[in-house]
Amino acid sequence: MLFCAYAPCNKAPKLRAMSRMRVRLLTGLLVMAALCAPAAAQGSGNYAVKEMNFDLWCQEQARLPIERCDKRTPQDEATFQAYRGKVEAYEVPYLQQKNSAARLDNDILRNDPVGARRTEPRRPDIIAPSTTTPPR
Repeated sequence: MLFCAYAPCNKAPKLRAMSRMRVRLLTGLLVMAALCAPAAAQGSGNYAVKEMNFDLWCQEQARLPIERCDKRTPQDEATFQAYRGKVEAYEVPYLQQKNSAARLDNDILRNDPVGARRTEPRRPDIIAPSTTTPPR
């Protein structure tokens, strides 16, 4: 292709360069979106939220007879759903606070820049789950 000093003749090379730049920009954005998608999918983090089971709740928390737990009445199911909603509302913030305390303890309070870095938490109350039952 000829290159001329007249301005309208130079439009074709500029348009090809712009279209190549657009393709590269879109490709770059797609690659970035693909790399960031798994991080966004993690949501609130990897907290050890325990699944609640109706049968265990019925026998251990509500202390109902086994025969009644096996029936699974709508009233018992509604009570279980209400209890599970209350527990889940407090469990994630509690685990977030526990994780934050562990990071604070490990990174700031007990950080030794000279010594070897320890991987396990130093406070046993951070890693051991609470054995007390919540108030009713």
